[in-house]
Amino acid sequence: MVLPTRFSVRAVSLAVAAVSATLSMTASASMGNLGTSYGVMPVDVATAQSLSMFNDQVSATYYNPAALTKDSRGELTTGILHAEQELRSANPNASGDVLSSSPSQHVLIGMKTNLGSLTRFKHPLYLGFIAGVEKYGKEMLAFSSETTETGQYLQYGKEPLFLNVGGATQLWRGISGGASVRVTLDAAAQLDAVSTLGGETSRERLSVNAEPSLKTILGTNIDFGSTFCPDSECFMTGWEAAVTYRTKSAASTSVDSNIIVTQTIPDPGLSLAVSTIDSFQPETLAIGAQYSGDGWRIGGSVEQQNWSELEKEFGNDSIKDQGSVSPANRIGFDDILVPRLGAEYQLNKNFAVRGGLALEESPLKTTRNPELNYLDTDKIVVGLGISATYDRTRLLAHPVRLDLGYQYQQLQERDFTLVDYDGTETNVTADGEIHVISGSITLKF
Repeated sequence: MVLPTRFSVRAVSLAVAAVSATLSMTASASMGNLGTSYGVMPVDVATAQSLSMFNDQVSATYYNPAALTKDSRGELTTGILHAEQELRSANPNASGDVLSSSPSQHVLIGMKTNLGSLTRFKHPLYLGFIAGVEKYGKEMLAFSSETTETGQYLQYGKEPLFLNVGGATQLWRGISGGASVRVTLDAAAQLDAVSTLGGETSRERLSVNAEPSLKTILGTNIDFGSTFCPDSECFMTGWEAAVTYRTKSAASTSVDSNIIVTQTIPDPGLSLAVSTIDSFQPETLAIGAQYSGDGWRIGGSVEQQNWSELEKEFGNDSIKDQGSVSPANRIGFDDILVPRLGAEYQLNKNFAVRGGLALEESPLKTTRNPELNYLDTDKIVVGLGISATYDRTRLLAHPVRLDLGYQYQQLQERDFTLVDYDGTETNVTADGEIHVISGSITLKF
């Protein structure tokens, strides 16, 4: 039986309304998040995340929970991040080439404390959390999933709620371990309604359920000097290594609807189902090392990001609908390695400067993805930053630290073929520039 077009549009509208009811705000589609797209805190932004596995700030709950043990003091940090994006898709037949210029704006808050005093053993046990909310706190659950004829960038857009909670403790001399969870949201809606052929509905009933999804992050840190020569200096003094593992994660929404059409489709009615994901983060294994001297340190890391798992996720996504298309038209992803290198220098007891460099290969393997039309390119990431420590505090027990970080991302040119719903093909060249600035203030206790 072929249903009238007006009803089909109305039914789809009801399903879309149900999706919207599960979300607070909409945003540009993005398979990224604050931690991987830019960096959480100014130090991460400034070093292109190259030293993030060894930083003792609260951003360690995402990059390496074990690093929470590097400073025994508690910490309260607040900050902001602003990313200006100019993502281009050059088409010789179009008047303009800027595809997206919407900024990403985050307010950040984090805290770390030692819970060891709660026990009789007095063994340090550190707990930390950090949260970032889009549009300076106004868009907590930014979410979007769509197809497009004009192209959309894979890893950029407004980012959803960034929330990590974790803990760490020292396992043996110089060796620490930690674990944390990244919190994402899984939303589900059930819509029941009665409709006429004219599209007028009655007895609408909508139920919405949302629950957190917890994804594990594990980390370990080794200070070789403290482990092998704790009582004196040796050739291992100053060397550190870290290993972290992050499971894949994503925000998801699913809608099941059941529509009864008067005099056309009787009870139990027509069933419609929509399922989609956003802000996917791949399974990631990272290995890093750093060497610290007198007032300086240099280090780097290599990340293995398993993006190929996203092909399967898209196969179960009814919006992106990759499970039903022919293998020749399916979107493809590669697993990639991301090298990072950074350094920090202490100018004096109050000021420190830092910088970093990263080369990020695009995980998007296919350049022709009908209807989805995702764009993604290789990019060069460069960061610079400065810290200032104010130690003449009259009321506070510890100095106050101010951090500023700047990051520039150059998206390299890459050719794509856009395919619209009618099969018309358009050749475009994707590239872009991103400027990120981040600032924070940290209080120790």
